[in-house]
Amino acid sequence: MTLTLPFQFKIASEPSEFEQIHRLNYRTFVDEIPQHEPNGDRVLVDRFDGENTYVVCLRGDALLGMISVRGRRPFSLDHKLRDLDAHLPPGRTPCEIRLLSVDPEHRTGVVFRGLVECLARHCLGEGYDLALISGTVRQLRLYRHIGFIPFGPLVGTGEALYQPMYLTLESFRERGRAFERRPPESAPVSFLPGPVEIAPEVRRAMAAPPVSHRGGAFVDDLARTRSALAALTGARRVQVMLGSGTLANEAVAAQLSLLGEPGLVLSHGEFGERLADHAARWGLAFAVVRQEWGSVFTRRAVEAALDAHPGARWLWAVHCETSSGVLTDLEMLREACAARGVRLCVDCISSLGTVPVELEGVYLATGVSGKGIGSFPGIALVFHHHEIVPSDRLPRYLDLGLYAACDGTPFTQSSNLVRALDAAVARLADSGIAAEAAEDSAWLRDRLRERGFRVLAAGTDSSPAVT
Repeated sequence: MTLTLPFQFKIASEPSEFEQIHRLNYRTFVDEIPQHEPNGDRVLVDRFDGENTYVVCLRGDALLGMISVRGRRPFSLDHKLRDLDAHLPPGRTPCEIRLLSVDPEHRTGVVFRGLVECLARHCLGEGYDLALISGTVRQLRLYRHIGFIPFGPLVGTGEALYQPMYLTLESFRERGRAFERRPPESAPVSFLPGPVEIAPEVRRAMAAPPVSHRGGAFVDDLARTRSALAALTGARRVQVMLGSGTLANEAVAAQLSLLGEPGLVLSHGEFGERLADHAARWGLAFAVVRQEWGSVFTRRAVEAALDAHPGARWLWAVHCETSSGVLTDLEMLREACAARGVRLCVDCISSLGTVPVELEGVYLATGVSGKGIGSFPGIALVFHHHEIVPSDRLPRYLDLGLYAACDGTPFTQSSNLVRALDAAVARLADSGIAAEAAEDSAWLRDRLRERGFRVLAAGTDSSPAVT
């Protein structure tokens, strides 16, 4: 196994580090951003080099990224804006941050975050409370996310245009914590499937005084939550049940028992086997199509299974197989089933909230309030498009028709859990959580492969939430 050295973030101090700084400076601000003229040595020494403090990222002896800071006036911005101080908050101790550069192969965000964290510690130690940058127009959204405020006109020329910006200490303290995305050192970090980390606004919703599930306030809360869940998934209807994901799948099996028709269960992991167990306990007529754990159900395999069982009128599968991290192509399942008039049922318990889940054309699908949605466990979700009517052949608690007939509250519900779920869905819809998870997952998988590990599933066949 080939081991890869960890990243090291530090203040540059060695001659070899400064030599690499000048070469990375050239590659970034001559080759990539045409800010300076080329030279045969392929070395670019900054004009303030003797006064710069460089924060660098190293892996072994190789420099992967850098950023510089300098507190002595005049700044480079003084030469670009003659009235610089007129744009700045008064009474501050400013510094200028420049020369951010990361090797193209390591622009996953990890090196950048590490550089910023190390730089912040240095600046706070030096007593700076205002940071100035000339932010490239290519990354203005990122700088604003950190808390930088633009001021004055653009500076530079041609393809090297920059926006003067500043960041106050107060803004950094407010925004920087969210930017770092690292828990306090004293906080425990769980690598288990759950419970998930709960956002503050979800905790506050959970802590609100409980209300009656028969009262108007709860009716409004539940209606809003169901509407948000439908919008998130493209489903026409969703039933909210007090229980776990197992309860949701039991409710699906109960509905399948009413059809009186045979079906198929796809299994390539622990949770596919659980679907088969649900079907068996309900006495359904079905066949199980099994593949090796960690393998992917391809279109050819699914179509072959359906063609081999022409009498099957429903198919039940797991979208994200948590035991391996494999993500089955939901669109492929929908198309294969629709072409043969087969009802598709999908366990989306571990995919909902972590990847896009489009349930149009799906007969029944399940989810939970915890896991990817990011709320507290305790609510089971069943999505559907068709109308479901009550059936006296089913246990009352599992009869989705009763939920539909009673506007979602045939039995006691928890107003606290519903409000927390509502807050979590709203947060999920308005944030980039799924994209952030995909970025982190890609970085983690690359690092594991570099160390010689074989990661099950790759690319679109893998869940960013499970490795």
